[in-house]
Amino acid sequence: MKKINQLLVMAFIMLATVSCKKEEKTTEETTVKTDSTTVAAGARIISLNGAVTEAVAALGHEKEIVGRDVTSTYPESVKTSAKDLGHVKRGMSIEAIMELKPTLILGTEEDITPELKSKIEGSGIKWVIFKQEFTPEGAKKLIADVATALDHKADIKPIQDKIDTDRSGLVAFKKAPKVLFIYARGANMLMVSGTGTPIESMIQLAGGANAVTDFADFKPLTPEALIKGNPDVILMFDSGAESVKGIDGILKIPGVDKTNAGKNKRIITMDGGLLTNFGPRTGEAAKALNQLLAK
Repeated sequence: MKKINQLLVMAFIMLATVSCKKEEKTTEETTVKTDSTTVAAGARIISLNGAVTEAVAALGHEKEIVGRDVTSTYPESVKTSAKDLGHVKRGMSIEAIMELKPTLILGTEEDITPELKSKIEGSGIKWVIFKQEFTPEGAKKLIADVATALDHKADIKPIQDKIDTDRSGLVAFKKAPKVLFIYARGANMLMVSGTGTPIESMIQLAGGANAVTDFADFKPLTPEALIKGNPDVILMFDSGAESVKGIDGILKIPGVDKTNAGKNKRIITMDGGLLTNFGPRTGEAAKALNQLLAK
């Protein structure tokens, strides 16, 4: 009887040990648990939009990003940790994406071409294409949508609330300064922002007014449009200003010298991703532009 009891005890111990090992193996194969988030084990994310990349990083999943588009430059570390796949609208190939063996592909409707979208859909890889709205509420929704796509379990409200916190204390102008945004890729490629663009939304968030309201989207810059708009301030991306040889080059653009901005040398340059991504840094961008407009 004593021997039987000993055998039963030994069998119980062996069963418990096997059960424990089996549970540990299942955990390793399915998910990796962190403090408050569940991330798919071995997840390999391709992000095809700068705002999406910012949201993924803000949610704590930057290390899972293995590939990115050219607009994904924040956080700074992602530029070295993830492969640059180029511009979504300018020849990004499905082959380059698939070489990275992704488990999840994320992008936005505005950026992705129908051809690339079709190839991603047929790739057999899980994908999510978000609809982006260029407002503070739209930025909060994007954060929530990205969290859902990542099966992120932690509280996202602090990340969303930061957008409003960052916008607090903006300078209120008696009269909104007229701001003209010029997109430049060298002196021979100059475009101005009309209505309905992300940059117009950011100008308005910062307390300014778009100097050009008689057309939508972007059009080539002309001296006539500059003079007609007569902006108080000219706004450009840092990279755009560099492409025309800085502030001196901007002041030499035909028509600039006849505007209030040119006469007063009121030129503002800022990081393009910060200004137009409309991700977690939306409030930070509005505050930074507001402060520069107030100087």
